Amino acid sequence: MTFFSIGKDIDIVKNDERSLEVLRYSSGADSTLGILSEIGPEGREFLGYTLEDEWREEKVSAETRIPEGTYEIKLRTTGGFHNRYLSKFGADFHKGMLHVQDVPGFEYILIHTGNTDEHTMGCLLVADSSQQNITKDGFIGASTAAYKRIYPFILIMTTLAIKRN
Repeated sequence: MTFFSIGKDIDIVKNDERSLEVLRYSSGADSTLGILSEIGPEGREFLGYTLEDEWREEKVSAETRIPEGTYEIKLRTTGGFHNRYLSKFGADFHKGMLHVQDVPGFEYILIHTGNTDEHTMGCLLVADSSQQNITKDGFIGASTAAYKRIYPFILIMTTLAIKRN
């Protein structure tokens, strides 16, 4: 059972407790950039960059980032993304899509690969590099490499937190 939290501080981390956190650091016209970290007894460790859709007061389907909060992540083993990733990464690696649960007003929020807000569909993208989204559209790079590195790690985590900028 993995949890994913947006905008919630983690006050105490027990010696055997680890979680993930996305800290949103730049909210542009079409995208939101963040940093994915592991939170553990030793502190915060950088794992990669994230890109989400922009913030909107009223949700627009597949064009709005998810609200702050704490969310459980389960594996989704049905659907087009799962089938494509199973084919792309193989059954030895891919056990299911990282599916963010019980997001108010949202369905099928996944953590997956991609480079721009055109690839998000309301989901979170992960990558190894990031470009600013202030004077141009946000872009993250080396997404597949980051996903392959981060995916096995997320499978064993218990909590993921995402904070606003």
